[in-house]
Amino acid sequence: MATITCKINGQAVLVERGTTLLELSAKFAHVYKWPILSAKVDNELQDLSRKLLYDATVEFLDLSDPNGFRTYQRSCTMLLIYAAKAVLGKKTRVIVAHSINKNYSCEIPDHEITDDLLAQIDAKMREAVAANWPITKATLPKEEALHIADALGLEDKIRILKYRHNLTVSFYHFDWMYNYLYGEMAPNTGCLTHFKLVRRPAGFMLQFPNIGLDYAFADISKETKVAEVFAEAKQWARILKADTVGALNDKICALGNGEIIRVTEALHEKKIALLADRIMQENRHIVFIAGPSSSGKTTFATRLAIQLRVNGVVPYTIGLDNYYIDREFCPRDADGNFDFETIDAIDTAQINTDLNALLAGQRVQIPTFNFLTGKREYKGRFIQLSPNDVLVVEGIHGLNERVNEAITDTEKFKIFISPMTQINIDDHNRIPTTDTRLVRRMVRDYQYRGASAAQTIGMWPSVLRGEAKYIFPYQEHADAFFNSALVYEMCVLKQYAEPMLYNLQPSDAEYTEARRLIRFLSAFLGMPGENIPANSILREFIGGSCFSH
Repeated sequence: MATITCKINGQAVLVERGTTLLELSAKFAHVYKWPILSAKVDNELQDLSRKLLYDATVEFLDLSDPNGFRTYQRSCTMLLIYAAKAVLGKKTRVIVAHSINKNYSCEIPDHEITDDLLAQIDAKMREAVAANWPITKATLPKEEALHIADALGLEDKIRILKYRHNLTVSFYHFDWMYNYLYGEMAPNTGCLTHFKLVRRPAGFMLQFPNIGLDYAFADISKETKVAEVFAEAKQWARILKADTVGALNDKICALGNGEIIRVTEALHEKKIALLADRIMQENRHIVFIAGPSSSGKTTFATRLAIQLRVNGVVPYTIGLDNYYIDREFCPRDADGNFDFETIDAIDTAQINTDLNALLAGQRVQIPTFNFLTGKREYKGRFIQLSPNDVLVVEGIHGLNERVNEAITDTEKFKIFISPMTQINIDDHNRIPTTDTRLVRRMVRDYQYRGASAAQTIGMWPSVLRGEAKYIFPYQEHADAFFNSALVYEMCVLKQYAEPMLYNLQPSDAEYTEARRLIRFLSAFLGMPGENIPANSILREFIGGSCFSH
């Protein structure tokens, strides 16, 4: 029997040609705390059913790996859909609406969600786990796949399959359940032991183990402001009649891109105007804007300032980035790199001194940070507030009390901004907010900073760690949220991002993530960007903005 060499965990192993990853994983299962769920083969994500035919580097993934965690989420989602259909009927519609803290907020339209119903679904899920059915991939003629989708009430799949060029379709299945979730699946239902269903006012939560809590379940009993924003986002999608990518593609084909862009941008403008009205009505003098990377903070702050001017006041904007301490004194992270995400990289003492002076009516010189020299500079920009003027302060740490501790609650208005995606690929494949931000940043960094896709992807985990520690814990302190997502934006961004992503090679460490993003973007029809208004938040990333950034 012919053999091949596989490099696994730094060890060269002789393997019979044609051995599956699942067969090979059994020899390494003892190394992992959790069941092995999927693998990378030469940096390409693979199901464990994949046969090994050539020499390769193999990395097995369990729940502790981000891609392994995604595999677990997808597989548990299919398990949930199966159980709900088993209890309520095969044509029952189950929707994964959005994610909060990596748990899935779900709905079953036309059915009241009760504790008894969730107990029945939970029991059916655990029966499937005990059955330990293999989860296999079946490649079917497109016509057969459409027939199966119709029999199982998967109307969303039928809609999006219309835009696939292939004559065949790959569905995962176990027992009588067929579905497609974008990405690798666990090898069997027996792996899916850790999940929890929690009833919520607008549906229920499919909860996953929390890595930060040593894989226990986090307390999600408290309703959050974030949930309210997602509810609003869902309403926006319904106004546009584009709550899935298939529906969006239908709309583009039928009407072109003009109406979608105009209505989406009008919703943004209306929300910004309402925020400006509220700031005036509550007589707030300083507005703090915070949010994670690539949320569109700069454009939003400028547009808010314009709406404040419409209300008859003079607004001034300040960017917290200009208060970075000199780079030679900047803290470093565990890897020895400059940590620009930490609040300690900001001169909070100087910020509070300047804000106090401005509120007292004094004339204050505002600094500019020179990112080339790594030093703060003063170039003669002075601000002096009149009694009715409003100061707009934006930056990732805008809601941190260390930035605004000297300002009373009656004087400040705090806004958290983030692109909370209101559109899903289909009922069961959601679009993570982090993916929206990563694609935005990748395009912007290439356009304005000469950074490759590999560079942006490579530093992204560090950005996410910083946000989780320094930004998201303060979002519930906000007086208002602004959802900067645009329902059509991926149709435009894909045309910038795809060439960058295809440029990565299998030998690149970022190749795995690039391939995942290519698969994600492939669901969208492309859209030209010339009809996008010059003041759109999207212009901050693709260029052509009427504002300076």
